[in-house]
Amino acid sequence: MSLKDRRLAELRARIPEVGAEEALRLQRDGALLIDVREDEETATGSPVGALRLPRGFLELRIEEKAADPARPLVLMCAGGARSLFAAEDLTRLGYADVRSLAGGFSAWKAAGLPVETPPQLDSAQRERYRRHLTMPEVGEAGQHRLLRSRVALIGAGGLGSPIALYLAAAGVGRLTLIDDDKVERSNLQRQILHAESRLGQRKVDSGRSALLDLNPTIEVVAHDTRLDAGNVLELLGGHDVVVDGSDNLPTRYLVNDACLRLGVPNVYGAIFRFEGQVSVFGGAAPGVRPCYRCLFPEPPPAEYAPSCAEAGVLGVLPGVIGTIMAAETIKLLLGLGEPLAGRLLLYDGLRGEFTEISVPVDPDCPSCAPGAVVALEDMAAVCGV
Repeated sequence: MSLKDRRLAELRARIPEVGAEEALRLQRDGALLIDVREDEETATGSPVGALRLPRGFLELRIEEKAADPARPLVLMCAGGARSLFAAEDLTRLGYADVRSLAGGFSAWKAAGLPVETPPQLDSAQRERYRRHLTMPEVGEAGQHRLLRSRVALIGAGGLGSPIALYLAAAGVGRLTLIDDDKVERSNLQRQILHAESRLGQRKVDSGRSALLDLNPTIEVVAHDTRLDAGNVLELLGGHDVVVDGSDNLPTRYLVNDACLRLGVPNVYGAIFRFEGQVSVFGGAAPGVRPCYRCLFPEPPPAEYAPSCAEAGVLGVLPGVIGTIMAAETIKLLLGLGEPLAGRLLLYDGLRGEFTEISVPVDPDCPSCAPGAVVALEDMAAVCGV
């Protein structure tokens, strides 16, 4: 008997083995079925619902996928050998109920049990998103989720520029740009999505060119129009997240109410001179999280709402706030961390200081209170003249 055969015999004496039918029963009863084969092996098929975690990453990532050491685990490889070695390692890590699938994936297929072909990234995508793929919080499953995501971005200007660039770079599969302005030279101090060579172009067209130059594998939809009560539901519907990079109060109130109607989270940001703020409003249903009207029930008088053209804005400030908005968007798409829901993040650029304040749900909010009827209407322009 070879050294390898003796080693396998020792493992079989200590590690329980189960057949394919028993593995399926355990999986349906709550056990975690783990396919430890390499990506090129699982590309041809893997058990439905199995966690695909290559042997080389198993010990590094298993705690994130199986936090409870008492949860039953069934490990599977191609023929039943690698899974025994993997099971031994997990036992050493403290997992109490670890089993190996005898015969591996070959036995699973021979038994005619359910198999799925997981989506695969091509070689160019693997190279492009390599830094995401090495992160256990994202990995291949998370990258596929981003590639299937749909984000609507209102505004292709100061805030919209860094948001759009980072979402496109991250691989958000469909990015919808909504803006009715054109590129002017005064924009270029802060609107990094545009360039001198595209002066006079519509911002959505200029932005689309820049984004596809950065990542030609995504879809960029351009709507050269201004949001209003008549088109807002059609333009924002069908998206997973709405990002409000607009620069006027009527649009912010309209977007808030439309997102509540659609049940879509709304990532909000605003900038003024050296200061900015970010939050996340709305959610799966009205009242689940505070909305923009919980924070600002009514717009201020026009004299207290000067435009950026009048007040000015530090050129790098949209980059600071927009990048945070992009990060919040990706967190929502991947279901990671804690979004800035119920919290308003304030940034003071002169002091280099972040402050966070709580945003409670207004029980009498006209938009998100229980029983509130969300009416969409075009608010008169609110801007100092």
